[in-house]
Amino acid sequence: MNLTAWLAQHDGIAHNKTVATAGFTRYSVRAALESGAAQRIRRDWIALPTTPDELRLAAQAGGRLSCLSAAQRLGLWHLGDGLTHLSVNPRSGHVTGDGLILHWSAGPAPTRPYSLLEPIENVLVHLARCQPFENALAVWDSALNHGLVSEAHLARLPLRSVAARRLRSACSSLSDSGLETIPVARLAALGVTVRQQVFIEGHRVDGLIGERLVLQIDGFAHHRDAVQRRSDIAHDRALALLGYTVFRYDYKQILFEWPRVEAEILRAMAQQLHLDAQKHAR
Repeated sequence: MNLTAWLAQHDGIAHNKTVATAGFTRYSVRAALESGAAQRIRRDWIALPTTPDELRLAAQAGGRLSCLSAAQRLGLWHLGDGLTHLSVNPRSGHVTGDGLILHWSAGPAPTRPYSLLEPIENVLVHLARCQPFENALAVWDSALNHGLVSEAHLARLPLRSVAARRLRSACSSLSDSGLETIPVARLAALGVTVRQQVFIEGHRVDGLIGERLVLQIDGFAHHRDAVQRRSDIAHDRALALLGYTVFRYDYKQILFEWPRVEAEILRAMAQQLHLDAQKHAR
């Protein structure tokens, strides 16, 4: 295998020492550079022209992707801020650049030499310190949902920050996406408990408040699947015939119209639509 093919299998970028350990000679490196098949980043990194920009930035800064940038790289649900989040050595004083957010603190997990991505444990800790609670919780839930961590694993981590310990207490693997995490977190702050993934009439509902108020959350791409949408709406009708009140919200409403969503839910609870009328009439 030549150097460019090997780099393609390793995110398109590698440190000089990693390249040498893999058995590539200085001659093969020089040949790849002179032909334009590979490029030098600083003095220590070799990259393909197609290497993702965020990995190039991490190599140039002598850091590792963390926080939201690592969440994106790992395919976790997150609310991006358009910035590149890097974990850097506390002794590094030369790191500058527009669009960079630097995380100076060390996480609980040791880091691999010449890695451009923080371990997931450190990513979660940096998120706790950097992001609003509900944004960070969405990523923590997504990490659990994707199997990158487990609740038992998180329970054993020596978390020093109050924010990280709060997230550990609140996170779960019940949310299919962060879009389900956010309303649960926001309503919990009001003292409203939402039970997630409850089975009713042979189907799971995203959230259940009390005994009768069902919350269904449609993801960003939900409208593209007409068959799935017809099935969901049919289930909504079945629930209504059983005496449930069903509120269905989409991506835009949860993220950009939350005050109205919250007001509707609280208004429904004020009318006791979350209670089983027959049970409470006895």
